[in-house]
Amino acid sequence: MPDAPSVPAETAAVHRAPFGERLGDAVAERGPLCVGVDPHPSLLAAWGLADDADGLRRFSLTVVEAVAPVAAALKPQVALYERHGSAGIAVLEELLAASADAGLLTIADAKRGDIGSTMAAYADAWLREGSPLAADAVTLSPYLGFESLRPALDLAAETGRGAFVLALTSNPEGASVQHVGGGGPDGSVARRIAEAAAAENRRYAASAAGQGSVGLVVGATVGDAVGRLGLDLAAMGGPILAPGLGAQGATAAVLRETFGAAYPQVLGTSSREILAGGPSAAGVRERAERTLAELAA
Repeated sequence: MPDAPSVPAETAAVHRAPFGERLGDAVAERGPLCVGVDPHPSLLAAWGLADDADGLRRFSLTVVEAVAPVAAALKPQVALYERHGSAGIAVLEELLAASADAGLLTIADAKRGDIGSTMAAYADAWLREGSPLAADAVTLSPYLGFESLRPALDLAAETGRGAFVLALTSNPEGASVQHVGGGGPDGSVARRIAEAAAAENRRYAASAAGQGSVGLVVGATVGDAVGRLGLDLAAMGGPILAPGLGAQGATAAVLRETFGAAYPQVLGTSSREILAGGPSAAGVRERAERTLAELAA
């Protein structure tokens, strides 16, 4: 009887717990800190590194080494790798692989959003099993309609990965879209996005333990907008990625005030404040530990 054909590693089925469950375990073990990897040219220069692929690699792998023991997740800013072309994308692939080897969850901050086959292709890149760019989760933009994200949402559920959907960002321009409808019967755009994410998490509730795998991006410095726009984040059922800790002005106390009952779902995210501790891994880790202590206090 002939041997059964082997299944290539890149297409073999991988059975993993849903992202929301894995993130919950990581937060329980290490605490609610996500470290953003933002290799801006000025930050590379401050570390004494060249603004090229080699500098990018040294920067990225130092951050992995530094924060793997203390962070629940790492969030590379995809654009700052793309600006280096194919060499930068290769470094991003290396970062994702090194993070996986270190047991560190990754959130690719790609903010992808499109329709039809294009959205399916983005999903393939960031969420398909075997893709060299596959992260544990990816950030998505819903402003072509929440259902335009369906290919990514379904593939994430299939592969045990997650998505963080932009809901309420802290940039001033965001209000011109996200706050619209706040006084109307259907509620604000941001509220409707949060409600759609909640429905998505309920859809998979029967097969998942703990929190859902569809989260929201809500800026740490949005102030009273969460309540004013009617977002029930505690009922959303998934994690909240809250960028803006440190250099952008938010503190752990601000997060508690902003998110209220939803604070246990918050993954506090800091980039420049922590990365400024480089170029040594010890310096970066010390700042990450300090931020984590504030979040957990």
